[in-house]
Amino acid sequence: MPASPPPALPKNSLWRPYTQMRNAAPPLEAVRTSGSRIVLADGRELIDGIASWWTAVHGYNHPHIRDAVAAQLDAMPHVMFGGLTHAPAERLASRLAALAPGDLDHVFFTDSGSVAVEVALKMAAQMWLNRGIAGRSRFLAFRGGYHGDTMGAMSVCDPEEGMHRRFGAYLPAQVFCDLPRDDATADALDHALAEHGATLAAIIVEPLVQGAGGMVMHAPETLARVARAAERHGLPLIADEIFTGFGRTGTLFACEQAGIVPDILCLSKALTGGTMALAATIARRPVFEAFLSDDPAAALMHGPTFMANPLACAAANASLDLFETEPRLDQARAIELRLRNGLSGLRGLAGIADIRVLGAIGTVQFARAPDLAALKARFVEQGVWVRPFGDIVYLTPALTIAPGDLDRLCEAVTHVVRASVDAEAQS
Repeated sequence: MPASPPPALPKNSLWRPYTQMRNAAPPLEAVRTSGSRIVLADGRELIDGIASWWTAVHGYNHPHIRDAVAAQLDAMPHVMFGGLTHAPAERLASRLAALAPGDLDHVFFTDSGSVAVEVALKMAAQMWLNRGIAGRSRFLAFRGGYHGDTMGAMSVCDPEEGMHRRFGAYLPAQVFCDLPRDDATADALDHALAEHGATLAAIIVEPLVQGAGGMVMHAPETLARVARAAERHGLPLIADEIFTGFGRTGTLFACEQAGIVPDILCLSKALTGGTMALAATIARRPVFEAFLSDDPAAALMHGPTFMANPLACAAANASLDLFETEPRLDQARAIELRLRNGLSGLRGLAGIADIRVLGAIGTVQFARAPDLAALKARFVEQGVWVRPFGDIVYLTPALTIAPGDLDRLCEAVTHVVRASVDAEAQS
């Protein structure tokens, strides 16, 4: 007998992310995933070009991760982390400390990237207080940056161009600079640090790629300039690698390409291979040691209910196994070459401002923001799942994507973008 169709979903019960619910098109219902494919309730199959917001680096349903989670589910799905510990978290923390650059040895687990940033900001601010230094309550961040949707994280996102500008009156006032891409912007950064340094707790930066700010890329030397400026002014550096961590830029961590060691490193997204929520904030020894005291109030007062969830830690350990045993970084570099070739036909096209590729990230930037709803619908018609935003169309596929599927993604982007700019020229 043919399988019964799935029951119809109730309408408007869910409040959806980043969506104007008054006039949003109905979402597509996904019922199954495998590799780089999403299967819809109506039977259509889409090639996923963005790995579920950049998380599913090994593709969907990888058997090694699935089996690890199933085994952990049988043993212990969760236990509170206050006063208790467990082997999956202990092992994961040790492995992350060994993989992270330099002496980033102290791992604090949370359950989302935004909260990992919140914890990093709290670590930096409280570090100064624990040392008896008051007044360092602000952060220097960079224009074009994005660090999450919680209140502290929103405050260090771009205040003008970012999605959180409506909240300006509610957020702490931070210091914003342009990334130091040249001598002039490097001098401006130094001037801002000299002017505001006594009020600053830390500098926060997205290494090599400002993701949700438009996939804007900068050279390793720019990141190195930021690190040198932080060192000159005696400020800790927070590296937000929630997007770039775990191979996305062609190295395990983007910081490696600049040869820097941040004082605090934020990780999430691909940490569990896209299986479930987990994040980590990793601190260097001097940051951690600032919290060691006979005073209970000097402790880091943060503790998510599902901190170090054993299922998520099991998934993350399995994901790290795959980075050790399978050629993920080689795959990322191979994707970079294929993206450069596959998107090259759009370079120089009227209506296209830029084509950017780094590792397993490919971006097409329009000269003018396109009709996003129309683009999204056309991509589905082409059999691919691509979610443009702002003035860009981007690809961040699984590192395991088959070459033929990646070629199809590039072809779909080329076709849809060309049709869009042609229609714009004729209007």
